[in-house]
Amino acid sequence: MERSEIISTTKKFLSEEFEVAIDSIQDDKNLRETLDLDSLDYVDLVVLIEENLGFKPTADDFKSVETFGDFYDLVEGKLKMA
Repeated sequence: MERSEIISTTKKFLSEEFEVAIDSIQDDKNLRETLDLDSLDYVDLVVLIEENLGFKPTADDFKSVETFGDFYDLVEGKLKMA
């Protein structure tokens, strides 16, 4: 999956699940703040990733994720390893 497809796919399911405008999901924006994530929302996020992208990230995977760009890097790296 190319990065542009990763971005398109993730923007769609994040926007729908967390009820935010797709336009508010920008590479340099803070993931947690933009999606208003609490600890339970991260569980939902893991399930969404598994359902939509085919891998299950761990809590450690999210330690380095602050922005959507970081999130896309995580997804891209995991998909290349698969």
